[in-house]
Amino acid sequence: MTIKFLSTACCFMFAFFSINSWAGQSTWQPSPSHTQVAIWPGAVPDAQPVTRPESEKSVTDALVAGQPWEEVSHVSEPTMTVYSPNGKNTGVAMLVFPGGGYQVLAMDLEGTEVCDWLVSQGITCVLLKYRVPSVPRMAPDWGAYPQSPMALEDAQRTLGLVRLHAVGWHIDPHKIGVLGFSAGGHLVAAMSTHFTQRIYKPIDAADTESCRPDFAIALYPGHLWIDDQKFVLNPAVPVSSKTPPTFLLQAEDDDEDNVNDSLVYYIALKNAGVPVEMHLYAEGGHGFGLRRTALPITQWPALVETWLKTIGMISSR
Repeated sequence: MTIKFLSTACCFMFAFFSINSWAGQSTWQPSPSHTQVAIWPGAVPDAQPVTRPESEKSVTDALVAGQPWEEVSHVSEPTMTVYSPNGKNTGVAMLVFPGGGYQVLAMDLEGTEVCDWLVSQGITCVLLKYRVPSVPRMAPDWGAYPQSPMALEDAQRTLGLVRLHAVGWHIDPHKIGVLGFSAGGHLVAAMSTHFTQRIYKPIDAADTESCRPDFAIALYPGHLWIDDQKFVLNPAVPVSSKTPPTFLLQAEDDDEDNVNDSLVYYIALKNAGVPVEMHLYAEGGHGFGLRRTALPITQWPALVETWLKTIGMISSR
């Protein structure tokens, strides 16, 4: 398998490197009109032993809106894929984090399908295929962020790359946000509260750029409250007044019991004086992505579009 990587030393140049693959294994690839770009120019920081190759499979036993979805597992080489608007360009960019419990990634349901919607609204979408081991690693050595720190490293790095190349990609460097689902929603919160410094050793110019998102969208996020202490915010997401404006979406009947994650995060944001908008629906469950059903909650993209106008990211005209 061959994947391009981005060299920040020469502004915007692409080079190639090869990743060893196991025979008979399929890895996720974007549509032919898009290219995956490796976010790290060399070895990834804090690399974990690779026990199995990256693989992709179609999930047919848990349909969403009557359709299967693509599950990507054992990601050890993170990449980003940039989707640029074909027509109008608002200058807004959004990093998208698919969910999957930090074990797998729902790459179409909570990834490519979302990017198709965003580019139709004139928004540049950057889909991150972040590292997911088979089991989330709890690593106290990373200080205040113990839950899957490699994913946060990948996300911080990617936002820095997008800011570095904002002009060339026709992006306003002050209009870059993050959007994520489930575990990806937790990654949104992590990015919103860990931006004063990188949790990895800086490598190049991309790591001197701010990794603070200008806005954040968390959809049915997880890992945000402490179960054994009941209604308490996870201290690994230290909300402050500098946390960016946030949009939250949640269903009360979420079968992953994520409703408390959203509620405790909402209260923390409100108490910190962070502009926050939350939509809580009676029905919707978990993991519905962008796929429309008869349930009102699946009309959430229109709510996000309106919210982006209210916070001044896109024009109301």
